[in-house]
Amino acid sequence: MPALLPTTYTGRIVWLGYNAARDASLRNVPVDEIALTFAGYASESRAGLTRASCGRVTRQYPQGTEIRNTRQLCISSVEELGLIAKNMGISKINPAWLSTSILIEGIPDFTQIPPASRLQNQGGTTVCIDMENRPCHLPARVINEDAPGMGGAFKTAAKNLRGVTAWVEREGMLRIGDAMTLHIPDQPVWPHLNSARGI
Repeated sequence: MPALLPTTYTGRIVWLGYNAARDASLRNVPVDEIALTFAGYASESRAGLTRASCGRVTRQYPQGTEIRNTRQLCISSVEELGLIAKNMGISKINPAWLSTSILIEGIPDFTQIPPASRLQNQGGTTVCIDMENRPCHLPARVINEDAPGMGGAFKTAAKNLRGVTAWVEREGMLRIGDAMTLHIPDQPVWPHLNSARGI
């Protein structure tokens, strides 16, 4: 029995980018296409089948532990970047500021799509959503380079709007203009979710 449901929600890729050297800058370089392998995009500093664990999973592992890399890609939405810009009081957000790999347009409430959802293009290239990419203070330096004094506002302005992280489930090409159909798990929301969150 199929466990993933294709939806009628299809977004369009409007921007692609990669980070060549994360230690030097979080700013991404725009490109017209990316060739994805199971390890991600080869030119991307976050590529790899595994990665060192970071602050997001310190309740599971000591920092620096080798774990599966489910953060090969950062995906944002046009609509939500518009909301972040409005919250910050600036005209627009450059996706390169946020280390965005894929900027997609046309899927509402994008950051809240269920974990384990898939985005698949017409050629079958498929990425699997891991979880929300929670905003942090790190993009502030890059933002300040182009919008002096505004970087400090990003973390609060981007709450629940920064997008998601993802990993490659099926290898292939992604290009600007590609349609990406959303597939969601055919699974109800766990009824104990609020209790587990302490709500």
